[in-house]
Amino acid sequence: MTTQITSAPVAVEPRKGARRRPEASSAARVGRPGFLWALPATVFFALFAIAPLIMVAVLSFMSWNGLGSPEFVGLDNWSRLVDDPVMLKSIWLTLLLTALGVVIQTPLSIVLGVWAAGHQRNRAVLSVVYFIPLLLSATAVSVLWRALLDPNFGIPARATWLFGDGNLFGEQATAIGVLAFVSTWQFTPFHTLIYQGAARAIPQVLYQAAEIDGAGRYRQFFHITLPQLRNSVITSMILMIVGGLTTFETVLILTQGGPGTDTTISAYYMYQKAFKGFDFGAGAAIALALVIAATIVSLIVVRVSGYDKMRSDMEGVS
Repeated sequence: MTTQITSAPVAVEPRKGARRRPEASSAARVGRPGFLWALPATVFFALFAIAPLIMVAVLSFMSWNGLGSPEFVGLDNWSRLVDDPVMLKSIWLTLLLTALGVVIQTPLSIVLGVWAAGHQRNRAVLSVVYFIPLLLSATAVSVLWRALLDPNFGIPARATWLFGDGNLFGEQATAIGVLAFVSTWQFTPFHTLIYQGAARAIPQVLYQAAEIDGAGRYRQFFHITLPQLRNSVITSMILMIVGGLTTFETVLILTQGGPGTDTTISAYYMYQKAFKGFDFGAGAAIALALVIAATIVSLIVVRVSGYDKMRSDMEGVS
């Protein structure tokens, strides 16, 4: 009978100067910057965003005409706005313009963004020309289109066969159409830029595999490109909704809420109440209501779309 003796493995000491492999747990951890790195941005945000928002919230319960000391009136400003027919109409107009912006700009931005991400001839030159409105302020764009659409000296006055009497700001339907068109002309390049970057980040191996399977260009767009742009679509829609709820300069310069109150959206009505009617309490209440509405709508979009549950670094992969 023989006894087999197995020796324990001898631990080998790492030689001097050799690099040690990092442990799996430490390698999986990702270092995060400390709080001091975020302190300047936090202070800036608190001073110029949080503090003014708190002041507006307090002022919404006050009566103040810009002179003297504010007087506490409780919910009087809010109750007056609920019974104000112009305020109710402005809410409907705000939602209408916001919906028009989302419906028109989203498909247009996706198509242009995917096209701009390609390698077509003269694509770079055309993209630069198309992105020019993105470099202009909302005020400059509004002044430009106000001059171009002037009923006396603008394009409508020269093309009465197309625009009739030429006064596009004289009826509610045409005035709303002008506001939607100008907003689309100005902000579509911004959302196009979002989709262009997202489309370029899509792995090309997906398209190569689709070509091997015989998928054409349209099938690739609807079955690969659009699903991969899901995160960008949600982000773009949230920006459109918030921007639509807070639009002000375009209405101020183009229509001034007219004709009558047919284009008086909530943000412009806030301006009228506070800076024309010197009722800063009611204006603050409208401003606070817009902030609350924009926050609620954004949260609803995030929850319904499942955007908050996406953890992948790849577009469209949850």
